[in-house]
Amino acid sequence: MCLSGTLEDKVAAAAAAGFDGIEVFEPDLIASPWSPAELAARCAGLGLTIDLYQPFRDLDSTDPDRFARNLRRLERKFDVMAQLGTSTVLVCSSVSPDAVDDPGRLAEQLAVAADRAARRGLRIAYEALAWGRQVSTWDASWDAVRRADHPALGLCLDSFHVLSRDGDPAGFAGVDPGRIFFLQLADAPHLRMDVLQWSRHHRLFPGQGAFDLPGFLTHVLDAGYAGPLSLEVFNDVFRQADPARTAVDAMRSLLWLEERAAAGRPDLGLPRRPAAPRLTGHSFAELAVDGVSGPRVGDVLAGLGFAHTGQHRTKPVQLWEQGDARVLVNASVVRPAETGVAEVAALGLESADPARSAQRAASLLAPVLPRTRGVAEADLSAVAAPDGTQVFFTRTVPDGWPADFLPTGVPRDAGAGITAIDHVGLTQPFDSFDEAALFYREVLGLGPEALTEIPAPFGLVRDRAVTNAARSVRLTLTASLLRRGEWSPGVPAPQHVAFRTGDIVATAHALRAAGTPLLEVPANYHDDLDARFDLDPARLAAMRELGLFYDEAGDGAYLHLYSGVLGGRVFFEVVQRIGGYDGYGAPNAPVRMAAHRRARLAVAPFG
Repeated sequence: MCLSGTLEDKVAAAAAAGFDGIEVFEPDLIASPWSPAELAARCAGLGLTIDLYQPFRDLDSTDPDRFARNLRRLERKFDVMAQLGTSTVLVCSSVSPDAVDDPGRLAEQLAVAADRAARRGLRIAYEALAWGRQVSTWDASWDAVRRADHPALGLCLDSFHVLSRDGDPAGFAGVDPGRIFFLQLADAPHLRMDVLQWSRHHRLFPGQGAFDLPGFLTHVLDAGYAGPLSLEVFNDVFRQADPARTAVDAMRSLLWLEERAAAGRPDLGLPRRPAAPRLTGHSFAELAVDGVSGPRVGDVLAGLGFAHTGQHRTKPVQLWEQGDARVLVNASVVRPAETGVAEVAALGLESADPARSAQRAASLLAPVLPRTRGVAEADLSAVAAPDGTQVFFTRTVPDGWPADFLPTGVPRDAGAGITAIDHVGLTQPFDSFDEAALFYREVLGLGPEALTEIPAPFGLVRDRAVTNAARSVRLTLTASLLRRGEWSPGVPAPQHVAFRTGDIVATAHALRAAGTPLLEVPANYHDDLDARFDLDPARLAAMRELGLFYDEAGDGAYLHLYSGVLGGRVFFEVVQRIGGYDGYGAPNAPVRMAAHRRARLAVAPFG
């Protein structure tokens, strides 16, 4: 049920992503032209087992006649299971008004059903729905199973149903050995809402939400469970997205979970993958341009104090440098239908072991991108991030990738005081926002920061940063939560490269002197700064004059300025971090978005 499409689509996607088996969700089977026996044969041909048939709802009843009808319905499902070749059916706690409220009577009815299953060589895995009428916690489901005391009756534990009700997985240690029949896993963000709606629309794959799934899994394994790790994720995005891509995302989430569980409990015997090599910084950001946008980008880089220091040996790629900040301008992109477009196409990240970084990425199902390598050119590996951005693992040494660029003879002078790339901002398609966070965490070893939501002029924008521990690699990922109709911002999918400076006032003066077009900031913004912060009047006056944005948190502060938009979606930012400030000026984002729209509508000279 994690995947979109028909049963045929789902089976193919699961097999292609490397899964060992599937659960059969009854509505999918009912809608399929395949008979149960044909489904079993096709799964076998793809190397997939069928590990569970589900769900069987509302088994127990205070009405004896209705309970008898439910048993007849169960027997018919046993017939289906026999054709599928699966031995376990999930029976979830009842939500019916006639659900049994007496624990002893519930246990008796479960025992009757289990006895019928046993006669067919089958098992029942009983699961507590978090919204069950009488049984809504895993403890209550275990009490019913324990009372029934039948070898064909055990538990199905679902991480969402347990953790959404603040259940304590440490209690699994009290479950009799062998009585956990099946395990279903789902992550989720912490939300304050009806648990049924939370479950139906907001579950995520492990590692994409806020639940402690590694801890949960460890408790289940400690209790003796040795069966499949299965995913049960209801999610509006997943149920509409390409099932092949979603299945890969799902598999990566289980590899992440397995790795975390193995690190916490080496005695469990789980396979261990070498950790992601340490990333130490941004080696470059690469912009894809064409004959129209390329000169504009070059003019703005020059205005920011960058020097065009190198030209690639065999490709139409320029190297621009200032301090340790490097930007590649790649003019090899041809888009006849999108003339004048520029975008962030690639990131170069400094790795302690580039080859091992690439190997780890490939082992975690990241697409390795084919590359054409010329004579005497560096052997670089690149993988594709979920949004298509290329990620290169590099070492910036004299005989490394910089040697691919022939010197232009343009000197590297002091520039405007820019010293390095501080961060890169990438807008994500909404459907891949959670996938991207897991990708950067698991493949690159970057830690995700807290999720924030920004009330932007054109709707709510979700924002999450991913960083390394030293904060020398920073990426910000954003996505618009909902976009409908033709009313849209002037910059619908912005990307930006943020450069660091040690003195933004001096840098801003240098940019003004060079005639670099910078984003205009409304006077109302600085009036509000004066009201919110106790700023030195001279400092505030400089902010007004130079068009600087400002934020502070704790003992730190953040000053920043922006260029206009280039090629329809790319802009530059210059930032100065003071003290312990670790954010990205999020409170200023709505003002910046509104200013960029005004500039775009005015057909500003910077494109």
